[in-house]
Amino acid sequence: MPSLDDLDVVIERHHEALVQIARGNPDGFRALYSRADEATLANPFGPPARGWAQIEATLEAAAAIYADGELRGFDRVAKVMTPELAYTVEMERFTARVGGSPDTRHVSLRVTTVFRPEDGAWRIIHRHADPIVAPQVAESVVER
Repeated sequence: MPSLDDLDVVIERHHEALVQIARGNPDGFRALYSRADEATLANPFGPPARGWAQIEATLEAAAAIYADGELRGFDRVAKVMTPELAYTVEMERFTARVGGSPDTRHVSLRVTTVFRPEDGAWRIIHRHADPIVAPQVAESVVER
């Protein structure tokens, strides 16, 4: 089983992958993601992706939305590791040009990332990111 130290290295690579995608490059996440059929990605731009083909297409589409990104930081809420799974809950903060905008904007995402050991290394098996980083009104969950 990969160790906690190994997990810390992968979390750091995961953080570096965020900087890369904020600059329009999905390769960092591509390198860390599981290729398993049950792997999933739920980002703020669309429905969840399942399986490597959908995940790769979703990473490419997300990277195309961002440009000129710079890291602002990570606020860790939790990190848990068991022999079978590990996860982090973090607030990711960066600046980027978003959707072709000429100006950089502050972006903050609430992110849960689940890792599992595969072939002796920790791999991302699930990532969920959404823009909810502050309390919301109850009506915010009602479909429009």
